[in-house]
Amino acid sequence: MKNIYKYSIISIIFVSVACKSDLNPEITVEDLTKTVTFLASDELEGRLPGSQGGVLAGNYIAERFKLIGVKPAGESGYFQNFNVVTETEAPLEENFLKIGNHTAELHKDFIPFSYSSNVSLEAQVAMVGYGFDISVDSLQWNDYENVNVKDKWVLLLRNDPEIRDPNSLFIPFSGEKSKVLTAKEKGAKGVLLVAGENVSKKDKLLDLEIDQTESNLGIPAFNITRELANKILESVGKTIEEVESGLVNEMKPNSFVSEALVEAQSKIVFKTTETRNVIGIIEGSDSNLKSEYVVVGAHYDHLGWGGSTTSSREPDVHAIHYGADDNASGVSGMLEIAEKLVNSSLKRSVILIGFGAEEIGIIGSKYFTMNPTIPKDKIVAMVNLDMIGRLKDTKEITVSGVGTSIEGEQLLERILSEKERDLVLGVEQNGFGPSDHANFYVEDIPVFFFNTGAHDDYHTSGDVLEKIDFDGLRRITEYAYDLSENLINADTALTFQEAGPKGKAANTRKGKVVLGLMPYFGKSEEDGLRVDGVTKGLAADKGGMKKGDVIVGIAGKKIHNIYEYMDRMTKIRPGQTINVDVMRDGKKEILIIQIDHD
Repeated sequence: MKNIYKYSIISIIFVSVACKSDLNPEITVEDLTKTVTFLASDELEGRLPGSQGGVLAGNYIAERFKLIGVKPAGESGYFQNFNVVTETEAPLEENFLKIGNHTAELHKDFIPFSYSSNVSLEAQVAMVGYGFDISVDSLQWNDYENVNVKDKWVLLLRNDPEIRDPNSLFIPFSGEKSKVLTAKEKGAKGVLLVAGENVSKKDKLLDLEIDQTESNLGIPAFNITRELANKILESVGKTIEEVESGLVNEMKPNSFVSEALVEAQSKIVFKTTETRNVIGIIEGSDSNLKSEYVVVGAHYDHLGWGGSTTSSREPDVHAIHYGADDNASGVSGMLEIAEKLVNSSLKRSVILIGFGAEEIGIIGSKYFTMNPTIPKDKIVAMVNLDMIGRLKDTKEITVSGVGTSIEGEQLLERILSEKERDLVLGVEQNGFGPSDHANFYVEDIPVFFFNTGAHDDYHTSGDVLEKIDFDGLRRITEYAYDLSENLINADTALTFQEAGPKGKAANTRKGKVVLGLMPYFGKSEEDGLRVDGVTKGLAADKGGMKKGDVIVGIAGKKIHNIYEYMDRMTKIRPGQTINVDVMRDGKKEILIIQIDHD
C-alpha cells in the first residue's frame, strides 16, 4: 500500500497559511471559515476514508491540535488507526457462469453479490417467481409450494409484483438478502436474481456493495441479466418478461423447473485500507476531577466522489461530494472549542476526537469505544457536532440525546437563557441516532448531539462552502462550547439514564415488530449478532436480553450475522412469543421474548 500518510505540499502549505496567524482563543467566523474552506476544497476530494484527501484532513486536524496546545492522546501520537472496507471486488479469473456450452461475461451478463459465498456449483435451475414464502394475515404467497428446489439453483425476480405501490404488503419481503436466505432454507444451493422489465427497463446489473461486515449468506448468489435468464428458460419455451407479466396479472405463484444446467463460481474479495481517528487531550487541573473526561467530537470523513457504492443521494453522479456542512462544519466547531478550552481553566480533562469512517457505519467512534485510549468508565459526557453549518431561518438548533441524563434538558435551557442568543432550542430525547454519539450512549455515557438538520444538498455534490451560514455556525459553536465548559467544570457529573425510542418512529408500517435492541453493524467477528444496546422497557429488555449478548438463534432458526437477524425479524409477528438463543459469557442462554409492536 502506498504510504499516503506522508504530508503533501498541499497539506503543508495550507496548514501553514490557516494556522500560523496569531491564535485567537475566541470563536470567530474567520477561523471557522478557514477550516471549512480547507476541508471542503477540491484538493481533499470529498475526504473518503482511506483516500489521500481523507489523510490530509486527518493531518490537518492533528496539526491544528498541535498548534493550539492540545496534546496527543491516540495510540500513535494523535492517531488511532483502524481498517475499513473501501472496495469489494469480483476477480475476473475467479468468477464465472456457464449455461450449457454458453459462457457468460462478468459485469456484462452477471455479477456476484457481495454476500455471495466463495464456492462453485453445477446444478439444474428452478424458476421460483419472486422467491416468496409469505403467510401473513391477508397476504398468502408461497413460490416454493409446488416445486422441488433441493440442491438446485433458484432463479428469482427482484423486488415484488406491486413495485409502484408504496404501501404494498410485499415490501418487507422483497429484499434480495431476504430472498436468498429463504431459498437457502428451502434447500436451494444457489440463487440467480434477475430484474423484470417493471424493475429495470434497461436491465442494468446492480453494483457490488461495499460491505463492512464482510459476511456471506452461505450460498452463491448472482445478479444476472434478462438476456442471460432467458437462455436458462429456453428449454421450457418461456421468457422472464412472460413470467413477470403472468405473476403480476394473476397475482399468484407459478413456479417450474428448467432443463438448463448452470455451472458457476463466485469469489468476493474485500479490499481494506487504513484510516484514523485523530485524538487529543487537554488535561484538567482539579486533583479530584482531572481523571474524569468529557469527549467533544466530530467526524471528518465524507463521500469522496460519490457513486452508487456510497450513500450519495446522486448515485449516478461522479463529482466531488464536498461535505461542507457534513461535516467540515462540525470539525471547524470542534477545533474552535478546543482552542478556547486550551485557554480556559478546566477541572476535568477533555478528549477531542476527529472521527474517521462515520459515513460508512459510525466505525471510527465504535473503534474508539471498543479500544479507548483513556479509561472508558471515566468518560462522563460526550458532545457530538455533526452538520451544524446550515442554521435555518427559524434559528432552531436541534440537540439530541438530552434524555440520556436526568439533568440534560434543563442544563441546555439554562445555558441558552444565560446569554442573549438568537437561537431556538429543539430537543430530542433519544440517545440512539445516525452519528457518532450513539456509540457512546450504548456505553451508558450521557450524550449531546448538535445538528441543524438535513437539507436538499445532504449527501450530494451541492453541499459546498458557499452555502454555509458562518455566523450561524459561530453561534452554535459558542453554545456547544458553553455546554462543554459547564460539563467540564461542574462539581458533579451528569446522572445517566436510558433514553431509547420515544413515541412512534416516522415512516413505519402498521404492525412492524419492535425488539428494542441496537445491533452491532461492524465486521462479524463472532458466529452470531452482538447486541450493542438494549432499550429499557421494550421486548428484549423484558425478556432478559443484555448488552454484550450474541444472538445465535431466533424462533428455532440460526443467526450467523446481521443479515440473517434482519430476515428472521421480518417473519416475526407483533404479539408473538419467540425463543431467542444468546451466547453470554461463553454459555448459551435461551430467552423467551414476547414481541412488542409500534
